[in-house]
Amino acid sequence: MSRVIMVRKKSNQLSQILERFSLKATKATGTSMSFILALLVIIVWGLTGPLFHYSDTWQLVINTSTTIVTFLMVFLIQRTQNKDAQAIHLKLNEIVAALEGASNNLIDVEDLSEGEIAILHTHFQKLVQMAKKDIKLTKSHSVEEAEARHLIKHSKHRH
Repeated sequence: MSRVIMVRKKSNQLSQILERFSLKATKATGTSMSFILALLVIIVWGLTGPLFHYSDTWQLVINTSTTIVTFLMVFLIQRTQNKDAQAIHLKLNEIVAALEGASNNLIDVEDLSEGEIAILHTHFQKLVQMAKKDIKLTKSHSVEEAEARHLIKHSKHRH
């Protein structure tokens, strides 16, 4: 049993280390400075072409480097998108669960099949078509109306 706990702790520690590393790498690579650095690498590589007589090795260096960076970035980007999407889904689920009159059937809608989502999409398209007959879509709520709704919401749910 203690061996299982040790394996879990090591796995958890590794997961935390990878989490911190990928967060730092994602933040670092998403900056203007990273773009400038990558651009400078390409410029330096291009300028060294005549020095290396545009050899196959000279071309292989940039091809291999960019392939490796691209390969690793795909996983970082996918990880970030997965985490962001999950956070957005949780926030939307909270909103749907909290809104009076909202259908709780839409909570975790992202887990439905493509066919089920298509059926829901068609259903909501019909609702929009019916709403277009009743209201003007270009009419928006005023700031005052939004503030009044906010106050009503908070007066109902005092902590």
